[in-house]
Amino acid sequence: MNFQRSTRYALYSALEMAAAPRGGAVTAGQVSEKYRLPPTVVAKVFQRLVHSGIALGTRGVTGGYRLARPASEIALLEVVELFEGRRAEATCGSAELGEGSSARVADCRLRSLFAEIDQQARATFASVTLATLVAPRQPLLIPAPARRGS
Repeated sequence: MNFQRSTRYALYSALEMAAAPRGGAVTAGQVSEKYRLPPTVVAKVFQRLVHSGIALGTRGVTGGYRLARPASEIALLEVVELFEGRRAEATCGSAELGEGSSARVADCRLRSLFAEIDQQARATFASVTLATLVAPRQPLLIPAPARRGS
C-alpha cells in the first residue's frame, strides 16, 4: 500500500497529538520542524483533521491541535481513509475469471490478489490505534542459546 504524502503527514501529526502530554497542544510548526515537512502542507493536514472531527484546534498563545477523542479510540484506518478514501473492491465477472483471453484472466487474478492484500492492510490499520503506537514498548527479550559443555 503506497500512501500519498498528505496521508503520511497526517499520520505523523496524529501520532504527535497522541504523544503530547495530557491536555498539551501540538502546532503545525512543531510537526513540520520535527519531520522536516513543508509547513503549509502540514497546516492543511491539520485543518482536514479538525474538519473530520479527529482533532480540535485552538487559537492563541497556548493554542495548537489536540485529539478530539482519546488516542485509544482512533484507529489508524480512520486517518488513512480520510486522506486516501475507501478503495473500491476489484470485481471480476465469470467471463474474466475462467474464459476469454489469457491476458484478461491474468489481469483479473492480479486485481483480485491486490484487492486481498489491500484488505489485509486495511484490517491491520483498523486494529492499531494511535495509543498503541505511542505507548512505551517493552524490549523483546530473546533468551540466549544454552551453552553446551566443552
